[in-house]
This record gives sequence, C-alpha cells and structure tokens, in this order.
Amino acid sequence: MPFVRGDAHKLYLELQKNQHINSNRKLKEASEIKAFYESLDYNTLQLVYYRMIKEQNGSGMIPIYVTAIPWLLFLFSGKVQDFLFQKGSIIWVIFVTIYLSLLTISTLSHFREKAWAALHIEIITDVLHDKK
Repeated sequence: MPFVRGDAHKLYLELQKNQHINSNRKLKEASEIKAFYESLDYNTLQLVYYRMIKEQNGSGMIPIYVTAIPWLLFLFSGKVQDFLFQKGSIIWVIFVTIYLSLLTISTLSHFREKAWAALHIEIITDVLHDKK
C-alpha cells in the first residue's frame, strides 16, 4: 500500500527509480530556495530566520481555533440541538458537512505550513552555519 506512505518515502522511490536528481521538481525547488538564501547577507538572513521561527510557532493558532468551535457549540448545545434537529430538518447534515470540511482544510493547512516553515528554517540554518 504505497499510497499510505509519506512524501519522504515517495521522494526516495522517485530518486531510486530516476537517478537524475536535477530533473526532480521537489529537489529543484529546495535548491532554488537555498540559492536565494545564499545570496542574502548574514544579518538579513538571520532576520529572515527569526521571522521563520515566528511563522512556525504562529501556525499553531489554527488547531486552537478549530478545537475551540466544539466548546462554543457545547455551551449552547441545547439551543443548537433545537435548531439543528427541529422537525426532521436537514440543517444538521449541512452543518456537519461544513464543519468537517473546515476542520479538514484547516488541519491540512496547518501541517502544510509547519512543514514549509521547517524546510525554510533548516535551509537557513545550513546557510548561516556555512557563512560563519
């Protein structure tokens, strides 16, 4: 079941199959990011690093917001149930569909943003180490 494997293993399989590293889009993108950061002076790069750390830590607000919604609904659960389940209403299906869609999108967005921030931080750390 290769479809349940992560991106790291998929990249490994792509590289194993096709030994031409320069033709891999994902590696080329990382190489371009590294080349850009290498073109910056040390002080500017250090400021970018600080900003990336802030970005990585700030993206934790999405899960907090998503987990706060059920607590808010719990506070008003009696009124919410009366509204959603009145006379066999289909409103609850719409509500659950929208809520689960937003939950899925925000969770995927959260982890995607954290992954990108981690990639940039690692590249910047390497470049800063090389410039010392």
